Amino acid sequence: MKIATYNVNGVNGRLPVLLRWLQETSPDVVCLQELKAPDEKFPEQAIRDAGYQAIWHGQKSWNGVAILAKADIRELRRGLPGDPDDSHSRYIEAMVGDIVIGCLYLPNGNPAPGPKFDYKLAWFERLKSHASGLLAHGMPVVLTGDYNVMPTELDVYKPERWLDDALFRPETRLAFKTLVDQGWTDAIRKLYPEEKIYTFYDYFRNAYGRDAGLRIDHFLLSPELDKRLLAAAVDRHVRGWEKTSDHCPVWIELGD
Repeated sequence: MKIATYNVNGVNGRLPVLLRWLQETSPDVVCLQELKAPDEKFPEQAIRDAGYQAIWHGQKSWNGVAILAKADIRELRRGLPGDPDDSHSRYIEAMVGDIVIGCLYLPNGNPAPGPKFDYKLAWFERLKSHASGLLAHGMPVVLTGDYNVMPTELDVYKPERWLDDALFRPETRLAFKTLVDQGWTDAIRKLYPEEKIYTFYDYFRNAYGRDAGLRIDHFLLSPELDKRLLAAAVDRHVRGWEKTSDHCPVWIELGD
């Protein structure tokens, strides 16, 4: 099974890019972030025509997450538990085959310190609590999406420039580490422990051309899936397409 994650940065504005990539790579499951569209504006028919069922949790102008699947998909949850007043559409969870798939768009948190950074860390705590519960069930689980975290200096071009950024502050990196230490496997780093791999390139200063990127889109696998991991990669070339997202699609392949 090939599972991908892709922050599309506007599902309708980037729909031709998304459909082109789906046709080219044909993943079995795709998690999308930053739909930037309310539920009624999600391009369901175009996704169906591409061969995918879909569930989505939209929001006007901001955020929004979706899971696409070639097989039957059963929604388990929309929204992260722990804050009934949270209006951000940042989490959706489904069962596809025998795998629980959580698709997330973690808050950016800038400027830091400040209220947005506090919200990021609080959201992280809610994610850790929910993730711990998922592990306790002993089922195969994938938690994937845009985490807005560079876990180590290897994951960021010129890390000295990012020390005060919410994506790289010590509190953020510690939150990610304590999440992983629950028993999750960072799929990319398991297969490529020392390689420079980026998943995001800013639109400014020719970041993509200079390979000046960040690794902020991650796959965390439960122990039941760790041993099934066969491959993982970034479709970096998609970032070079016209009118593309500032993120690259990232994917893993799991064996039976």
